[in-house]
Amino acid sequence: MPEPLVRPRVPADVPVLVDVLAAQQAASGYPVRWPLPFPVEEFLVRDGELGAWVAEVDGVVAGHAALLHPAAGWEADAFAAAMDLPAEAMGTVSTLFVDPARRTGGIGTRLLDTAVAHARALGRVPVLDVVQEHSPAADLYRRRGWRVVGEVRPHWLPADRRPVLLMTLDG
Repeated sequence: MPEPLVRPRVPADVPVLVDVLAAQQAASGYPVRWPLPFPVEEFLVRDGELGAWVAEVDGVVAGHAALLHPAAGWEADAFAAAMDLPAEAMGTVSTLFVDPARRTGGIGTRLLDTAVAHARALGRVPVLDVVQEHSPAADLYRRRGWRVVGEVRPHWLPADRRPVLLMTLDG
């Protein structure tokens, strides 16, 4: 497989990303609520983005990641309590997904590394949350050195699911 190119997301990428997100949802369970109760474009493009990237393989969009400022809400409160850091000190890796037909090419790793590097360049601590039932994702993060700093039950998590893991990547 050719080396993926990671570049900043542009508005023309969003319709393609809607399709890629939908294509991978059944296998990954991400996002948990599907179909979403709001336009998918609002899930992909969020207020508080510090950066957003796509991965391309042979000119075709194959994955996405974003880095968010956890300004308010359940996530900011949970991370602030777990890490004793203000929200301004953190950058949340978010909306990381890869086309299921291209999962073996290192695309997710490249996107994750890009978001982490951007967080660090901004002087922020990289954090993310992961649904425990998404064990392949949680296992990937652990293998990459992420550690669990807490658990939380956000409003959108079904009652039959285990709490969401809060993770950070040291140094």
